[in-house]
Amino acid sequence: MPSLDHLVLATPDLASTTAHIARLTGTEPVPGGAHPGLGTRNHLLGLGQGAYLEIVGPDPDQPEPDRPRPFGIDELSEARLVTWAVQVRDIDAVVSAARQAGHDTGEPWEMSRRTPDGGTLDWRLTLDRDRGHTGLVPFLIDWGETAHPSADLPEVPLISLEATSPEPEPVEGALKAIGANLQIKPGLRTSLSATVLGQTELVVLS
Repeated sequence: MPSLDHLVLATPDLASTTAHIARLTGTEPVPGGAHPGLGTRNHLLGLGQGAYLEIVGPDPDQPEPDRPRPFGIDELSEARLVTWAVQVRDIDAVVSAARQAGHDTGEPWEMSRRTPDGGTLDWRLTLDRDRGHTGLVPFLIDWGETAHPSADLPEVPLISLEATSPEPEPVEGALKAIGANLQIKPGLRTSLSATVLGQTELVVLS
């Protein structure tokens, strides 16, 4: 069964959103690193049980990318919890099984980034290179032998992850195909929200 790897909080202004999350939770997100060629960088905050929150936005130190930034960042006017990722082992096998079950995750591809301490993280994922990825169906990520980014992160424990959709059935079918578990409630619009335990109160990210 794939497990929650991370939640993606996309923003048009990484610095201000990171500061805002720090104020809300009482915990400072840690700089992650840049994604060369995508025009983005991130900050990270642990969610407990090997998962983390990725705050991702434009990287002012990179030139404008030759394609839209992932997660719909270029169209955002404010920060939004746009999607999530599940961690798998043997991503090729999971992709193949999902296709047989009727859901095409897309082809896995490789990414890497430098960490602030000079190390390198390598992983494979099914993030759409051209359109990025948003929505309630998570993308797959396989860290291989790389140490997981959640190790040693400051934590704001995840209390709940909730989703609504005007059409829950197709989403539930895709989730079942990849073996992911998330209850989809009927609603007027598509939404993803996470509740975390800050230092003084519960904080809802949506």
